[in-house]
Amino acid sequence: MSTSDKKIPQLVIRDEFIADEIKDAHTGDVAVELSTLEKIWNINGVRKASILLGLVVIWQAYTVGFDVEPLMFPTFSFSLEKLIADLLSGNLPPKIWFSIKVLIIGYSAGMVIAAVLVLWATASRLGSDFIATATAMFNPLPAIAMLPLAMLWFGLGTASLVFVLVHSVLWAVALNTHTGFRNVSQTLRMIGQNYALTGVPFVVKILVPAALPSILAGMKVGWAFAWRTLIGAELVFGASSGSGGLGWYIFESSQNIETEGVFAGLFMVILIGIVVENVVFRNIELKTVNRWGMQR
Repeated sequence: MSTSDKKIPQLVIRDEFIADEIKDAHTGDVAVELSTLEKIWNINGVRKASILLGLVVIWQAYTVGFDVEPLMFPTFSFSLEKLIADLLSGNLPPKIWFSIKVLIIGYSAGMVIAAVLVLWATASRLGSDFIATATAMFNPLPAIAMLPLAMLWFGLGTASLVFVLVHSVLWAVALNTHTGFRNVSQTLRMIGQNYALTGVPFVVKILVPAALPSILAGMKVGWAFAWRTLIGAELVFGASSGSGGLGWYIFESSQNIETEGVFAGLFMVILIGIVVENVVFRNIELKTVNRWGMQR
C-alpha cells in the first residue's frame, strides 16, 4: 500500500471560547468575606460555650417544666447558688486546692516514671518487652481497685492517693509515648544519625518532636484517668478519715442529703476538667503540633 493510499486523520480545530465577563469563567470562591456572626461562630470557645449553654437550658427547663423534686434533681440555678455560696464562704476553696495539689504530685510522679520506662524501652529490647507486658497487665486494671492495697501499704493519707494516681497516669502515658516513638519514620531517624545523635539527645531532638501528638494524647488520657480516680478515691478517704478534697465535699453533701451540694461539687470537677483540657492542653497543641503542621 502506497503512502498516498493511507488515510491521514484530519486535524479538528475547535472553536475558541472567550469569556467576555469574568463571572462566566468563575469556578469557585477563593475567599469569601464572612459576616460578623460567622466570625464569632468560628471561634472555638464560642461553639463550646454554646453547647454548654444548651445543656444548661435543657436542664433548667426539665426541672422547672416538669416540677421535679429538688431533693432528687435540683434546678441548675439552685445548684449554682450553692456553689457560689460555698466558694464565697471559704468552705470549698481549701478542698479544691487539696485535690489539685494531690493531683499535681501524682500526675508529675507518673510522668517521670513513664519517661524513665520509655527511655529504657528505646535503648533496650528488654525494656520494650517490659512496657508491652506491663501495660497489657496493668493498663486494664482500674486504679480504684488498687485503693485497698494502697490503704494497707501507705495508710490513710496523701501517699495512698498518690499511689493510685501514679497507677492511673503511668501506663497510659508510657504506652502512647512508646507507640509514638515506634511510629517515627525511618527518614527522621536517619537524619538524627547523620547528625551523630545518640541516646538522650536523639530522643529529645528527634523522637519527642515527631511523636508529640501521641505523647499529648497519652498525657490527656492519663490526666482524665487520674482526675476521676482522685475524686473516687477521696470519697473513700473522706468516709474513713473525715478529710479530703472535692470527693469528700461530694460525699459530705450526699450524707447531709444536700443534693444541690453534690451537683455543686460535680460542677467544680467538670469545670476544672474543662479548664485543663481547653486551656492547658489546647494551648500546648496550638504552640506545637498545630503550628508544626502535624495535625489537621
